[in-house]
Amino acid sequence: MSVVVRSAREADRESVQRLLLACGWDRPRVADPQLFAALYAASSRSVVADDDGTIIGYVRAITDGVSNGYIQLTAVAPTHRRRGIGRRMVEQLIGDDDRITWVLRAGRDGAKEFWESVGFVPSAIAMERLRRP
Repeated sequence: MSVVVRSAREADRESVQRLLLACGWDRPRVADPQLFAALYAASSRSVVADDDGTIIGYVRAITDGVSNGYIQLTAVAPTHRRRGIGRRMVEQLIGDDDRITWVLRAGRDGAKEFWESVGFVPSAIAMERLRRP
């Protein structure tokens, strides 16, 4: 497999944005170049899957690196799904530090099954304060 999973770089930002838009992440914070640049820069951890110079996957998180982490966004190009790329990106992103509790929202089709396959379980204790529409 020629796909390399590595830390995201600033030079990847526009390619990542195009990938996310192609994957249906058309929310203003992704579609607007300035908002996306701010979101991208504020990531504590972010990983891409690079297939010979083409970004085909992305995952980002916010974490204190000690106790808590929130995986905010995960995407793999439709043409590259079901090949273990998402799993590889998540494994690199979260590492093997068992002190960190990772949380996420799994509302998209197939998300629950994917996240369960990489070791996540539904939680009855999480709460959220929704942003204004």
